[in-house]
Amino acid sequence: MPNIKSAKKRVKTTETKTLQNKIFRTQMKTDIKKYQAALAAGDTELAQATYKAAVKKIDQAAARNIIHKNAAARKKSQFTKALNKM
Repeated sequence: MPNIKSAKKRVKTTETKTLQNKIFRTQMKTDIKKYQAALAAGDTELAQATYKAAVKKIDQAAARNIIHKNAAARKKSQFTKALNKM
């Protein structure tokens, strides 16, 4: 446990940011699962709608440094290939 006031504040802010990142990451994973479910069902309209939502969340996560920018690019590429394959 830190003794210095500024270090105590850093601990609090780190916990808050960690929680926010966790919530955002969970939302991103949920959107990705919805997209993959739409692909598995073969519903092209739903797949296109969920694709847009998933890609948007992935871009936001990369901008916030929640995931690496190359990982985001790789995921978007995989999703685009899967959508075009339908």
